[in-house]
Amino acid sequence: MAIERADGLSSKDVVGIATLSPGEIQLILETAEELLEVARRPIKKVPALRGMTVVNLFMEPSTRTRFSFEVAEKRLSADTLNFSASSSSVSKGETLFDTARNLMAMAPDFIVIRHPNSGAPHRLAGVVPASIINAGDGINEHPTQALLDAFTMRLHFGDLRGLKVVIAGDIRHSRVARSNAYLLTKMGAEVRFVAPASLLPVDVETLGVQAFRRLEPALEGANVVMMLRIQLERQKKINFPSMREYYDFFALTEERLAMAAPGAKVMHPGPMNRGVEIDSLVADGKQSVILEQVTNGVAIRMAILYLLAGGRSDSASDS
Repeated sequence: MAIERADGLSSKDVVGIATLSPGEIQLILETAEELLEVARRPIKKVPALRGMTVVNLFMEPSTRTRFSFEVAEKRLSADTLNFSASSSSVSKGETLFDTARNLMAMAPDFIVIRHPNSGAPHRLAGVVPASIINAGDGINEHPTQALLDAFTMRLHFGDLRGLKVVIAGDIRHSRVARSNAYLLTKMGAEVRFVAPASLLPVDVETLGVQAFRRLEPALEGANVVMMLRIQLERQKKINFPSMREYYDFFALTEERLAMAAPGAKVMHPGPMNRGVEIDSLVADGKQSVILEQVTNGVAIRMAILYLLAGGRSDSASDS
Protein backbone atom coordinates (compact mmCIF):
# COMPACT_ATOMS: atom_id res chain seq x y z
CA MET A 1 0.00 0.00 0.00
CA ALA A 2 1.41 3.38 -1.02
CA ILE A 3 2.22 5.96 1.66
CA GLU A 4 0.24 9.17 1.22
CA ARG A 5 2.25 12.37 1.40
CA ALA A 6 1.29 14.74 4.22
CA ASP A 7 0.16 18.26 3.36
CA GLY A 8 2.66 19.80 5.76
CA LEU A 9 4.70 19.19 8.90
CA SER A 10 2.60 18.88 12.05
CA SER A 11 5.22 20.33 14.38
CA LYS A 12 7.26 23.55 14.38
CA ASP A 13 10.35 21.38 15.00
CA VAL A 14 12.20 18.42 13.49
CA VAL A 15 13.88 16.85 16.53
CA GLY A 16 13.69 13.18 15.58
CA ILE A 17 12.47 10.58 13.12
CA ALA A 18 10.47 8.94 15.90
CA THR A 19 8.08 11.94 15.90
CA LEU A 20 7.62 12.09 12.10
CA SER A 21 4.81 10.19 10.38
CA PRO A 22 5.43 8.19 7.18
CA GLY A 23 3.45 10.85 5.31
CA GLU A 24 5.67 13.62 6.67
CA ILE A 25 8.79 11.67 5.72
CA GLN A 26 7.38 11.23 2.20
CA LEU A 27 6.70 14.98 2.02
CA ILE A 28 10.30 15.83 3.00
CA LEU A 29 11.76 13.37 0.48
CA GLU A 30 9.58 14.64 -2.38
CA THR A 31 10.33 18.28 -1.53
CA ALA A 32 14.06 17.53 -1.48
CA GLU A 33 13.80 15.99 -4.94
CA GLU A 34 12.30 19.23 -6.26
CA LEU A 35 15.01 21.29 -4.55
CA LEU A 36 17.84 19.23 -6.07
CA GLU A 37 17.24 21.26 -9.23
CA VAL A 38 18.45 24.44 -7.48
CA ALA A 39 21.99 23.04 -7.31
CA ARG A 40 22.05 22.74 -11.13
CA ARG A 41 21.27 26.42 -11.73
CA PRO A 42 23.94 28.99 -12.64
CA ILE A 43 22.80 30.99 -9.58
CA LYS A 44 22.15 28.43 -6.86
CA LYS A 45 19.70 30.44 -4.80
CA VAL A 46 15.96 30.88 -4.22
CA PRO A 47 14.35 33.54 -2.01
CA ALA A 48 12.22 31.18 0.12
CA LEU A 49 13.80 32.19 3.47
CA ARG A 50 14.66 35.79 2.62
CA GLY A 51 14.35 37.91 5.78
CA MET A 52 14.53 34.86 8.08
CA THR A 53 17.39 34.08 10.46
CA VAL A 54 18.92 30.68 11.22
CA VAL A 55 21.21 30.10 14.20
CA ASN A 56 23.60 27.14 13.86
CA LEU A 57 24.37 26.11 17.45
CA PHE A 58 26.97 23.35 17.36
CA MET A 59 28.11 22.14 20.79
CA GLU A 60 30.06 19.23 19.27
CA PRO A 61 32.64 19.20 16.46
CA SER A 62 31.11 18.85 13.00
CA THR A 63 32.24 19.40 9.44
CA ARG A 64 29.82 17.77 7.00
CA THR A 65 26.58 18.46 8.85
CA ARG A 66 27.43 22.06 9.75
CA PHE A 67 28.65 22.95 6.25
CA SER A 68 25.65 21.20 4.70
CA PHE A 69 23.22 23.23 6.80
CA GLU A 70 25.09 26.45 6.01
CA VAL A 71 24.95 25.78 2.26
CA ALA A 72 21.24 24.90 2.51
CA GLU A 73 20.49 28.11 4.41
CA LYS A 74 22.39 30.29 1.95
CA ARG A 75 20.66 28.67 -1.04
CA LEU A 76 17.33 29.56 0.55
CA SER A 77 18.55 33.18 1.08
CA ALA A 78 18.40 33.01 4.90
CA ASP A 79 20.57 35.11 7.21
CA THR A 80 22.79 32.84 9.32
CA LEU A 81 24.56 33.07 12.68
CA ASN A 82 27.12 30.41 13.60
CA PHE A 83 27.97 29.46 17.19
CA SER A 84 30.30 26.76 18.50
CA ALA A 85 30.87 25.65 22.09
CA SER A 86 34.55 26.61 22.07
CA SER A 87 33.86 30.20 21.02
CA SER A 88 30.67 30.85 23.01
CA SER A 89 29.80 31.53 26.65
CA VAL A 90 29.08 27.80 27.09
CA SER A 91 32.84 27.36 27.51
CA LYS A 92 32.56 29.75 30.48
CA GLY A 93 29.84 27.73 32.18
CA GLU A 94 26.65 29.16 30.66
CA THR A 95 23.79 26.64 30.44
CA LEU A 96 22.14 25.62 27.19
CA PHE A 97 18.89 27.31 28.21
CA ASP A 98 20.60 30.58 29.09
CA THR A 99 22.38 30.46 25.73
CA ALA A 100 19.04 29.80 24.00
CA ARG A 101 17.32 32.69 25.81
CA ASN A 102 20.10 35.04 24.75
CA LEU A 103 19.81 33.80 21.17
CA MET A 104 16.04 34.32 21.22
CA ALA A 105 16.63 37.96 22.09
CA MET A 106 17.98 38.21 18.52
CA ALA A 107 14.64 36.82 17.22
CA PRO A 108 15.88 33.87 15.10
CA ASP A 109 13.32 31.85 13.18
CA PHE A 110 15.28 28.57 13.36
CA ILE A 111 17.91 27.04 15.65
CA VAL A 112 19.90 24.11 14.26
CA ILE A 113 21.48 22.35 17.22
CA ARG A 114 24.03 19.60 17.68
CA HIS A 115 24.57 18.65 21.32
CA PRO A 116 26.49 15.89 23.15
CA ASN A 117 23.55 15.19 25.49
CA SER A 118 20.70 13.03 24.21
CA GLY A 119 17.38 14.87 24.32
CA ALA A 120 18.81 18.41 24.37
CA PRO A 121 17.00 19.51 21.14
CA HIS A 122 13.70 18.11 22.45
CA ARG A 123 14.01 20.08 25.70
CA LEU A 124 14.97 23.24 23.84
CA ALA A 125 11.98 22.88 21.50
CA GLY A 126 9.68 23.10 24.51
CA VAL A 127 10.98 26.44 25.78
CA VAL A 128 11.70 28.58 22.70
CA PRO A 129 9.34 29.75 19.94
CA ALA A 130 11.91 29.24 17.16
CA SER A 131 11.82 26.05 15.09
CA ILE A 132 14.40 23.58 16.42
CA ILE A 133 16.17 21.22 14.00
CA ASN A 134 18.17 18.39 15.53
CA ALA A 135 21.61 18.04 13.92
CA GLY A 136 22.55 15.17 16.24
CA ASP A 137 22.01 14.67 19.97
CA GLY A 138 24.29 12.34 21.90
CA ILE A 139 23.68 8.73 20.90
CA ASN A 140 19.96 9.35 20.43
CA GLU A 141 19.10 10.59 16.92
CA HIS A 142 20.43 12.30 13.79
CA PRO A 143 17.20 12.80 11.81
CA THR A 144 18.54 14.79 8.85
CA GLN A 145 21.22 12.16 8.22
CA ALA A 146 18.61 9.39 8.13
CA LEU A 147 16.47 11.48 5.78
CA LEU A 148 19.35 12.09 3.37
CA ASP A 149 20.24 8.39 3.51
CA ALA A 150 16.65 7.45 2.67
CA PHE A 151 16.56 10.11 -0.05
CA THR A 152 19.69 8.65 -1.64
CA MET A 153 18.17 5.15 -1.58
CA ARG A 154 14.92 6.47 -3.07
CA LEU A 155 16.73 8.13 -5.97
CA HIS A 156 18.42 4.83 -6.85
CA PHE A 157 15.65 2.33 -6.13
CA GLY A 158 12.48 4.39 -6.58
CA ASP A 159 10.82 3.09 -3.42
CA LEU A 160 11.96 2.20 0.09
CA ARG A 161 9.38 -0.55 0.53
CA GLY A 162 10.95 -3.98 0.44
CA LEU A 163 14.54 -2.74 0.39
CA LYS A 164 16.99 -4.82 2.40
CA VAL A 165 19.35 -2.44 4.20
CA VAL A 166 22.41 -3.56 6.15
CA ILE A 167 23.84 -1.13 8.74
CA ALA A 168 27.14 -2.38 10.13
CA GLY A 169 29.62 -1.04 12.65
CA ASP A 170 29.43 0.69 16.01
CA ILE A 171 25.65 0.43 16.33
CA ARG A 172 25.57 0.95 20.12
CA HIS A 173 26.98 4.48 19.94
CA SER A 174 25.41 5.49 16.62
CA ARG A 175 22.57 8.02 16.46
CA VAL A 176 22.64 7.49 12.67
CA ALA A 177 21.80 3.80 13.06
CA ARG A 178 18.93 4.54 15.43
CA SER A 179 17.37 7.22 13.20
CA ASN A 180 17.75 5.02 10.11
CA ALA A 181 16.05 2.14 11.91
CA TYR A 182 13.10 4.35 12.84
CA LEU A 183 12.77 5.79 9.33
CA LEU A 184 13.35 2.74 7.17
CA THR A 185 11.07 0.44 9.15
CA LYS A 186 8.30 3.09 9.02
CA MET A 187 8.69 3.24 5.24
CA GLY A 188 8.55 -0.54 4.75
CA ALA A 189 12.23 -1.47 4.40
CA GLU A 190 13.93 -4.40 6.11
CA VAL A 191 16.82 -3.31 8.33
CA ARG A 192 19.68 -5.55 9.45
CA PHE A 193 22.13 -4.40 12.15
CA VAL A 194 25.58 -6.00 12.18
CA ALA A 195 28.17 -5.59 14.94
CA PRO A 196 30.16 -7.53 17.52
CA ALA A 197 27.96 -8.29 20.52
CA SER A 198 29.78 -5.58 22.49
CA LEU A 199 28.73 -2.94 19.93
CA LEU A 200 25.03 -3.83 19.68
CA PRO A 201 22.57 -1.82 21.82
CA VAL A 202 20.79 -3.66 24.60
CA ASP A 203 17.40 -2.58 23.21
CA VAL A 204 18.13 -3.69 19.64
CA GLU A 205 15.02 -5.89 19.47
CA THR A 206 12.75 -2.91 20.20
CA LEU A 207 13.95 -1.10 17.05
CA GLY A 208 12.25 -3.53 14.66
CA VAL A 209 15.50 -4.73 13.07
CA GLN A 210 17.29 -8.04 12.62
CA ALA A 211 20.55 -8.28 14.57
CA PHE A 212 23.59 -10.15 13.22
CA ARG A 213 26.99 -10.72 14.82
CA ARG A 214 28.66 -11.57 11.51
CA LEU A 215 28.64 -9.51 8.32
CA GLU A 216 28.49 -12.30 5.74
CA PRO A 217 25.00 -13.72 6.49
CA ALA A 218 23.55 -10.21 6.79
CA LEU A 219 24.79 -9.28 3.30
CA GLU A 220 22.75 -11.97 1.54
CA GLY A 221 20.31 -10.20 -0.80
CA ALA A 222 21.12 -6.75 0.61
CA ASN A 223 20.30 -3.76 -1.64
CA VAL A 224 22.13 -1.21 0.52
CA VAL A 225 25.16 -1.63 2.76
CA MET A 226 25.82 1.25 5.15
CA MET A 227 29.06 1.16 7.11
CA LEU A 228 29.59 3.09 10.35
CA ARG A 229 32.85 4.15 11.95
CA ILE A 230 33.98 3.04 15.40
CA GLN A 231 33.21 5.96 17.72
CA LEU A 232 36.16 5.70 20.07
CA GLU A 233 35.33 9.11 21.58
CA ARG A 234 32.09 7.66 23.02
CA GLN A 235 33.65 4.50 24.43
CA LYS A 236 35.29 4.23 27.84
CA LYS A 237 37.28 1.28 26.54
CA ILE A 238 37.78 -0.40 23.16
CA ASN A 239 35.09 -3.06 22.84
CA PHE A 240 37.06 -5.44 20.58
CA PRO A 241 40.62 -6.83 20.56
CA SER A 242 42.19 -4.62 17.87
CA MET A 243 41.48 -2.50 14.78
CA ARG A 244 43.20 -5.13 12.65
CA GLU A 245 40.93 -7.87 13.95
CA TYR A 246 37.89 -5.67 13.47
CA TYR A 247 38.87 -5.13 9.82
CA ASP A 248 39.38 -8.87 9.32
CA PHE A 249 35.91 -9.75 10.59
CA PHE A 250 33.68 -6.72 9.97
CA ALA A 251 35.12 -4.48 7.25
CA LEU A 252 33.34 -4.17 3.91
CA THR A 253 35.73 -5.50 1.28
CA GLU A 254 35.16 -6.23 -2.40
CA GLU A 255 34.84 -9.92 -1.58
CA ARG A 256 32.16 -9.32 1.02
CA LEU A 257 30.29 -6.78 -1.11
CA ALA A 258 29.97 -9.46 -3.80
CA MET A 259 27.70 -11.36 -1.38
CA ALA A 260 25.08 -8.61 -1.55
CA ALA A 261 22.43 -8.28 -4.26
CA PRO A 262 23.65 -7.27 -7.74
CA GLY A 263 23.84 -3.50 -7.96
CA ALA A 264 23.86 -3.01 -4.19
CA LYS A 265 24.81 0.51 -3.11
CA VAL A 266 27.47 1.31 -0.53
CA MET A 267 26.84 4.15 1.90
CA HIS A 268 28.65 5.81 4.81
CA PRO A 269 27.59 8.85 6.88
CA GLY A 270 31.22 9.92 7.35
CA PRO A 271 33.82 10.46 8.47
CA MET A 272 35.24 7.21 7.09
CA ASN A 273 38.08 5.27 8.66
CA ARG A 274 39.54 3.55 5.62
CA GLY A 275 41.13 0.24 6.45
CA VAL A 276 38.97 -0.18 9.55
CA GLU A 277 35.27 -0.48 8.63
CA ILE A 278 35.63 -0.08 4.87
CA ASP A 279 38.24 -0.87 2.25
CA SER A 280 39.31 2.00 -0.03
CA LEU A 281 38.51 -0.05 -3.13
CA VAL A 282 34.89 -0.25 -1.96
CA ALA A 283 34.67 3.35 -0.71
CA ASP A 284 35.84 4.63 -4.10
CA GLY A 285 34.22 1.90 -6.18
CA LYS A 286 31.41 2.09 -8.72
CA GLN A 287 28.81 0.90 -6.19
CA SER A 288 29.64 3.66 -3.71
CA VAL A 289 27.17 6.56 -3.38
CA ILE A 290 28.99 8.19 -0.46
CA LEU A 291 29.62 11.50 -2.23
CA GLU A 292 26.03 11.52 -3.48
CA GLN A 293 24.94 11.43 0.16
CA VAL A 294 26.78 14.72 0.72
CA THR A 295 25.02 16.36 -2.25
CA ASN A 296 21.66 15.00 -1.17
CA GLY A 297 22.18 16.24 2.38
CA VAL A 298 21.98 19.85 1.21
CA ALA A 299 18.65 19.19 -0.57
CA ILE A 300 17.17 17.45 2.49
CA ARG A 301 18.17 20.29 4.82
CA MET A 302 16.77 22.83 2.36
CA ALA A 303 13.51 20.86 2.29
CA ILE A 304 13.18 20.81 6.08
CA LEU A 305 13.86 24.54 6.44
CA TYR A 306 11.49 25.32 3.56
CA LEU A 307 8.65 23.19 4.95
CA LEU A 308 9.05 24.49 8.51
CA ALA A 309 8.79 28.00 7.06
CA GLY A 310 5.40 27.06 5.63
CA GLY A 311 6.42 26.29 2.06
CA ARG A 312 4.47 23.97 -0.23
CA SER A 313 6.11 20.94 -1.81
CA ASP A 314 4.60 21.54 -5.26
CA SER A 315 6.30 24.93 -5.61
CA ALA A 316 9.58 24.37 -3.75
CA SER A 317 12.03 24.97 -6.60
CA ASP A 318 10.15 28.06 -7.86
CA SER A 319 10.10 29.94 -4.55
